[in-house]
Amino acid sequence: MLEIIAETLRITIAVALILAGMLAIVIWVRNNTRKLSTLRLFVQIVAVVLIFLGLIIGPFGQDQWEYLGTAPKDIAIGKEIFGRPYPDGLTVPTFSCYYASGRTATCVVWQLQSYLFPDFGTSSVYSTSGVERLAIATGLLILMSIIFGRFLCGWICPFGLYMDLLTRLRKALKIKHWTLSDRTNEVLRQSRYLIIATFLILSVILGMRAIAGVELVSETELGRYLEIPFCQVCPAKPLFVLVEGALGFMDVDYMLSQTIGDFALTGWYLTSINLVILGVVTVGSFKIRRLWCRICPLGGLIAIFSRFGPFKKISLIKLTKVEEKCTKCGICKRVCPPQVTEVYDDKGGDVTVSSCILCFRCVEMCPYEGCLQVEVAGKPIYKSKNWLKEEE
Repeated sequence: MLEIIAETLRITIAVALILAGMLAIVIWVRNNTRKLSTLRLFVQIVAVVLIFLGLIIGPFGQDQWEYLGTAPKDIAIGKEIFGRPYPDGLTVPTFSCYYASGRTATCVVWQLQSYLFPDFGTSSVYSTSGVERLAIATGLLILMSIIFGRFLCGWICPFGLYMDLLTRLRKALKIKHWTLSDRTNEVLRQSRYLIIATFLILSVILGMRAIAGVELVSETELGRYLEIPFCQVCPAKPLFVLVEGALGFMDVDYMLSQTIGDFALTGWYLTSINLVILGVVTVGSFKIRRLWCRICPLGGLIAIFSRFGPFKKISLIKLTKVEEKCTKCGICKRVCPPQVTEVYDDKGGDVTVSSCILCFRCVEMCPYEGCLQVEVAGKPIYKSKNWLKEEE
């Protein structure tokens, strides 16, 4: 009983501090061209703590994952909330990396690959079948995409925060950013879907022995081939693992240990491939705002279930424009981190597109009263303001 009271008190205090922080920003940041951006940065930092350190949820030092360190483990989610083990953490469509030891939440890209191969038929850890796990992960992906859309990319994703911090560093050094051509930007956007198709098809091919009893590639059950292919090249994995190792939340020796297999000999958590890609993405994101978001397959998955077909009509968060109030000043296009042009080009109405990360920087910077607005379930919650008049 005392443990429950202590846990409840800790959660209450944490929620109160978060709300107090948000309220303080709203009250004390007077510059209307900075207020929302400051609030977004605060939310991003809080999200990182909740996702990776799990300071609120706990518990610490689960025996099952002792070798990974003393961070809170995801088994608490399934066992204590859902009533049966769901040991990979709650599916959340952000780069809440499985490999980093917090795992309060887990990236759905890892789950979709892993549940196809190598874990479709695994029963030693899971009490659910491969089909059930895929259904849970896909269902939560669709549900959260409809509710939040790419707001998760703009406000919650830890790797998005990393890129935003690089942008802030570049600005502090007074270095100008690079702007990609519209054609290059469009090629990068389309590549998201090619990456999604590639990692899913590879996972199905490798997992066919467990899925259908037909082994398309020999010795796939021996760990000989590339498992969970996208995670081997994902730049977020090495970043989060290195940070948690540096903070003492992961066992560095285990983190650096080798694994078996022709394509995994460089390590399980840190590989030469993903370290090189992290370096390239880091340098690129320093000069090009939100570079990774333009090719991110996770952002592409969210977009599929929030901006296309029937999902577009029922998605809750939308960015709308009143054509009569737009003077084509172009500010919305210039300040957009992923270089979305449709907000400027489209005539009016719903101007939310698949490449928009819903950071709302365009709304914050639009100097025309009510020209752009954020709607949740059809209700406007935030509108552009005439900040030019306020500065006179």
